[in-house]
Amino acid sequence: MENMIRILTVLLFMLCLATTGKAQYKPVEQESDLKFTIKNLGFDVEGTLAGFEGNISFDIQNLAGSSFDVTVAAATINTGNSLRDDHLRGENYFDAKNYPKIRLVSEKITLLSKSGTYRLSGKLTMKGVIKPVSFPFTVVALPGGYNFKGSFKINRRYFGIGGTSTLADELEVNINVTAKKA
Repeated sequence: MENMIRILTVLLFMLCLATTGKAQYKPVEQESDLKFTIKNLGFDVEGTLAGFEGNISFDIQNLAGSSFDVTVAAATINTGNSLRDDHLRGENYFDAKNYPKIRLVSEKITLLSKSGTYRLSGKLTMKGVIKPVSFPFTVVALPGGYNFKGSFKINRRYFGIGGTSTLADELEVNINVTAKKA
């Protein structure tokens, strides 16, 4: 019995060492932004989303053990026009009341170049719809964390967002996230 307790103690200690080796980071709201651009009536409409939350585990030496699970708040949409923003928060667009978070979860992180360019492959969830997404991003080391920048295009209709014929189907998303140790 005493031997069994020693073995369990050693196993628990090893498990603690294995899990504490991963550096965990949290997005810093004041130093992060998500911007998007979409055409409406042929003109670019720009906007932002905020309310960054989530967990980032990033290790340049262990990309297989790295992961992103981050969200922004759908209700924070801001295009600089409060009437349009209220409309976008509504049921036909983001339905922020029923789907308050937009979530990005990585499935795989790979190195694209030695200069700090990586590829995130994962799942994007908006309005309860989950779709695959893959895009390049850069990483800059900061004191106590990292800055991650990337961009990708998505089709809003795949997520059941909007329906007007004046609004382009495709939009570009630019992410700039600073994350510090949790």
